[in-house]
Amino acid sequence: MNKSRVALWTASIFIGLWLVAPTLIVIPMSFNEQRSLAFPPKGFSLRWFENFFNDPQWFGGLLNSIQIALLTAVLATVLGTLAAYGLSKVRGFKETFGRNLLVLPMIVPAVIFGVGLYGLFLRTGLVGTLPGFLLAHTVLAVPYVVVTVGSTLAAYDVALERAAWVCGANKLRAFVGVTVPMLMPGILSGAFFAFITSFDEVVVSMFISSPYLQTLPVKMFAGMQREVDPTIAAAATLIMITTTGAAIGGILSQHLKRKRT
Repeated sequence: MNKSRVALWTASIFIGLWLVAPTLIVIPMSFNEQRSLAFPPKGFSLRWFENFFNDPQWFGGLLNSIQIALLTAVLATVLGTLAAYGLSKVRGFKETFGRNLLVLPMIVPAVIFGVGLYGLFLRTGLVGTLPGFLLAHTVLAVPYVVVTVGSTLAAYDVALERAAWVCGANKLRAFVGVTVPMLMPGILSGAFFAFITSFDEVVVSMFISSPYLQTLPVKMFAGMQREVDPTIAAAATLIMITTTGAAIGGILSQHLKRKRT
């Protein structure tokens, strides 16, 4: 390994640690004995994790976040995959306009989107409801699926699908049996990003939540405004474990898929 590559790896590791360090500090803070977010922590205690799982609001927020994120990942993956596939069949202005329209939620500031969604949901009675959360989070997550699946489609050989037609398969069977397996890396990546987008969403969720249905990030934000204790750090640690576990699971599934092929 030459010196330039060593320098590049060293700089990358340093920058990565610099970016991740503030997040990792939260983990030891969640084991603090004191009732304050002190670093370095004094003593070791699991009382804040016990408090998290025994409190119906905290644990309920976690269950709500997982449920909404899983459902959002399914809906966004299906819709985003179909949208990306449809865009691959058109060219010119239609493709450009459709792709820009679908990725618009990534560009619009979350506060503006949340305010507009709140006004719409007030009239339709979707504020503080599961369908409302699913609709809002799916709109935010679909662009990530469109981008990941679209990049996979760019390298997809359309002749494989046409060969299935020639062999007697109809378009639906060719899409499910040939196209979808070939696009699976992009689909799984899109599902992962959709899950993370929904699970970590806080700004839009604040506008559409209610006392009866709150996600964990909204509960954390509300808790920081009232009383700050290490329970918030414990919640943050659990969020990091969940998202990191999802990322590792996605990487391992891709690795195993490549080994089989």
